[in-house]
Amino acid sequence: MFPQIFHDLLFDYTVRTVALGAGVLGMVSGALGSFAVLRRQSLLGDAISHAALPGIVIAFMLTGSKAPIVLVLGAAIAGWLGTLLVMTIVARTRLPEDSALGIVLSVFFGFGLVLLTFVQQQPDAAQAGLDRFLFGQAATLLASDVVVLVTLGAVALFAVWLFWKEFKLLSFDRDFGVSLGYRMQVVDVLLTTFLVLAIVIGLQTVGVVLMSAMVVAPAAAARQWTDSLRTMVIGAALFGALAGVVGAVASAVTPNLPTGPSVVLTASALVLVSITFAPHRGLVWNWIRHRRNTERIVSRARVVSE
Repeated sequence: MFPQIFHDLLFDYTVRTVALGAGVLGMVSGALGSFAVLRRQSLLGDAISHAALPGIVIAFMLTGSKAPIVLVLGAAIAGWLGTLLVMTIVARTRLPEDSALGIVLSVFFGFGLVLLTFVQQQPDAAQAGLDRFLFGQAATLLASDVVVLVTLGAVALFAVWLFWKEFKLLSFDRDFGVSLGYRMQVVDVLLTTFLVLAIVIGLQTVGVVLMSAMVVAPAAAARQWTDSLRTMVIGAALFGALAGVVGAVASAVTPNLPTGPSVVLTASALVLVSITFAPHRGLVWNWIRHRRNTERIVSRARVVSE
């Protein structure tokens, strides 16, 4: 079985393309998602992915094109506007961030569904396939789609390397960054922009509904294994790439198993394993430590009583 899987990964066009695309998506979303998890903004990925839907439909309505770069650009603009709206609501009103995220998510997603329904009712077939962005359709990835995904993903990862110190300050001590003279509001918008980019490039693969899991799950899994930001970002990228490749292969060898949900379930399994077995933070480790402490206390109590 495994020799056949490696053969398909190397020589089967569909399996190789889907696995490569899903792997790159997992790597980019895992690395950028680390900052969202550390800043307790896990729901931001959900809001961005849902806010991107009207941008996809409007881009198609304006251009009549379903080229990936056109739809990704529309999704990025809508996701970015949605994120700025969340930041504005939090800064200018007394609404908490989770309420602002919920409002933007529901309003943008509802507007996107209205536009998508309107477009699909038009008497031509040009709009066929737009609904794949709801739940993803990784099996339709072409080599040209992977090229776009790799290019935009490389831009996002290069930005993480270039602005590493600024993103680190924003994640751990924003006020200290301000005291050093950094314009942390600009850094916040910059990091959010590249998080938007990491999310929209994955919409065709796993869809609007499941994309937030690809942002949160690899980072949450990596967080269980380390206290170092650098190790966490690298670990999240590796976990995301592993989830993408394994999920794509599982979908290829199992009849009627959709790729996007397979990738998300694989990432969720990595989170479950990490929460259970990671040293210092895992449930097994905590159980062993608790048992040792109990035995030590009982032993000391016996000595005192004697």
